[in-house]
Amino acid sequence: MSHDHASNRRKNSTRSEGLLWSILRGQQVCGLKFRREHSIAPWIVDFACLAKSLVVEIDGGYHDATIERDMRRQRDLESRGWQVLRFTDEEVENDAEAVARAIVAAIGMEYSFQPRLKTGSGARNIHAKKPKPK
Repeated sequence: MSHDHASNRRKNSTRSEGLLWSILRGQQVCGLKFRREHSIAPWIVDFACLAKSLVVEIDGGYHDATIERDMRRQRDLESRGWQVLRFTDEEVENDAEAVARAIVAAIGMEYSFQPRLKTGSGARNIHAKKPKPK
Protein backbone atom coordinates (compact mmCIF):
# COMPACT_ATOMS: atom_id res chain seq x y z
CA MET A 1 0.00 0.00 0.00
CA SER A 2 1.27 3.43 -0.85
CA HIS A 3 2.16 6.42 1.30
CA ASP A 4 -0.77 8.25 -0.36
CA HIS A 5 -3.13 5.50 0.79
CA ALA A 6 -1.87 5.77 4.39
CA SER A 7 -2.19 9.56 4.25
CA ASN A 8 -5.76 9.27 2.97
CA ARG A 9 -6.61 6.84 5.79
CA ARG A 10 -5.23 9.34 8.36
CA LYS A 11 -7.45 12.07 6.94
CA ASN A 12 -10.51 9.79 7.01
CA SER A 13 -10.04 8.02 10.33
CA THR A 14 -12.96 6.62 12.28
CA ARG A 15 -14.33 8.26 15.42
CA SER A 16 -12.73 5.59 17.62
CA GLU A 17 -9.35 5.98 15.89
CA GLY A 18 -9.54 9.73 16.47
CA LEU A 19 -10.37 9.25 20.15
CA LEU A 20 -7.48 6.87 20.75
CA TRP A 21 -5.10 9.03 18.72
CA SER A 22 -5.95 12.03 20.92
CA ILE A 23 -4.48 10.05 23.84
CA LEU A 24 -1.57 8.30 22.10
CA ARG A 25 -0.26 11.23 20.05
CA GLY A 26 2.59 13.46 21.08
CA GLN A 27 4.26 10.94 23.40
CA GLN A 28 1.58 11.65 26.01
CA VAL A 29 1.38 8.03 27.20
CA CYS A 30 4.54 6.89 29.00
CA GLY A 31 6.62 9.00 26.62
CA LEU A 32 5.99 6.43 23.86
CA LYS A 33 5.92 7.63 20.28
CA PHE A 34 3.07 6.15 18.26
CA ARG A 35 2.52 6.50 14.54
CA ARG A 36 -0.95 6.53 13.06
CA GLU A 37 -1.82 4.60 9.88
CA HIS A 38 1.75 3.36 9.69
CA SER A 39 3.00 1.22 6.80
CA ILE A 40 4.61 -2.10 7.67
CA ALA A 41 4.79 -3.42 4.12
CA PRO A 42 2.58 -4.68 2.69
CA TRP A 43 0.18 -3.66 5.50
CA ILE A 44 -0.99 -0.37 6.95
CA VAL A 45 -1.71 -0.63 10.68
CA ASP A 46 -3.91 1.70 12.71
CA PHE A 47 -1.19 2.56 15.27
CA ALA A 48 2.41 1.46 15.73
CA CYS A 49 5.00 2.06 18.42
CA LEU A 50 8.28 1.24 16.70
CA ALA A 51 10.35 1.34 19.90
CA LYS A 52 8.22 -1.46 21.41
CA SER A 53 7.43 -3.33 18.14
CA LEU A 54 3.77 -2.85 19.00
CA VAL A 55 0.79 -2.61 16.67
CA VAL A 56 -2.64 -1.49 17.89
CA GLU A 57 -5.67 -2.22 15.72
CA ILE A 58 -9.17 -0.81 16.20
CA ASP A 59 -11.79 -3.15 14.76
CA GLY A 60 -15.19 -1.84 13.69
CA GLY A 61 -18.18 -3.76 12.45
CA TYR A 62 -16.67 -4.03 8.97
CA HIS A 63 -13.94 -6.28 10.40
CA ASP A 64 -16.51 -9.07 10.74
CA ALA A 65 -16.34 -9.45 6.96
CA THR A 66 -12.53 -9.31 6.88
CA ILE A 67 -11.64 -11.46 9.89
CA GLU A 68 -9.69 -14.01 7.86
CA ARG A 69 -7.58 -11.31 6.18
CA ASP A 70 -7.06 -9.57 9.53
CA MET A 71 -5.83 -12.79 11.14
CA ARG A 72 -3.48 -13.49 8.21
CA ARG A 73 -2.07 -9.99 8.56
CA GLN A 74 -1.72 -10.40 12.33
CA ARG A 75 0.13 -13.73 11.94
CA ASP A 76 2.47 -12.12 9.41
CA LEU A 77 3.23 -9.17 11.68
CA GLU A 78 3.76 -11.44 14.69
CA SER A 79 6.13 -13.64 12.67
CA ARG A 80 8.21 -10.51 12.11
CA GLY A 81 8.40 -9.68 15.82
CA TRP A 82 5.45 -7.30 16.22
CA GLN A 83 3.04 -7.64 19.13
CA VAL A 84 -0.50 -7.00 17.86
CA LEU A 85 -3.26 -5.76 20.17
CA ARG A 86 -6.85 -5.53 18.96
CA PHE A 87 -9.67 -3.47 20.41
CA THR A 88 -13.20 -2.85 19.18
CA ASP A 89 -14.68 0.52 18.26
CA GLU A 90 -17.00 0.13 21.24
CA GLU A 91 -14.15 -0.42 23.71
CA VAL A 92 -12.43 2.76 22.53
CA GLU A 93 -15.60 4.85 22.39
CA ASN A 94 -16.75 3.68 25.84
CA ASP A 95 -13.40 4.32 27.57
CA ALA A 96 -10.41 5.32 25.44
CA GLU A 97 -8.22 5.82 28.51
CA ALA A 98 -8.90 2.24 29.66
CA VAL A 99 -7.73 1.07 26.22
CA ALA A 100 -4.56 3.17 26.56
CA ARG A 101 -3.98 1.64 29.99
CA ALA A 102 -4.45 -1.86 28.52
CA ILE A 103 -1.92 -1.09 25.78
CA VAL A 104 0.67 -0.02 28.33
CA ALA A 105 -0.04 -3.01 30.59
CA ALA A 106 0.43 -5.38 27.63
CA ILE A 107 4.02 -4.17 27.22
CA GLY A 108 4.74 -4.32 30.93
CA MET A 109 4.86 -0.61 31.70
CA GLU A 110 3.19 1.48 34.36
CA TYR A 111 0.69 3.93 32.90
CA SER A 112 1.49 7.62 32.92
CA PHE A 113 -0.07 10.44 30.94
CA GLN A 114 1.54 13.81 30.23
CA PRO A 115 -0.82 16.05 28.22
CA ARG A 116 0.59 18.05 25.35
CA LEU A 117 0.87 21.77 25.69
CA LYS A 118 -2.08 23.58 24.10
CA THR A 119 0.14 25.75 21.88
CA GLY A 120 0.98 25.06 18.26
CA SER A 121 0.08 22.01 16.25
CA GLY A 122 3.24 19.92 16.55
CA ALA A 123 3.64 17.05 18.96
CA ARG A 124 7.12 18.32 19.81
CA ASN A 125 5.52 21.01 21.95
CA ILE A 126 5.34 18.60 24.87
CA HIS A 127 9.07 19.06 25.29
CA ALA A 128 9.16 22.80 24.65
CA LYS A 129 11.30 24.73 27.10
CA LYS A 130 10.05 27.89 28.71
CA PRO A 131 11.91 31.00 27.53
CA LYS A 132 14.52 32.26 29.98
CA PRO A 133 13.53 35.49 31.72
CA LYS A 134 15.57 38.56 30.74
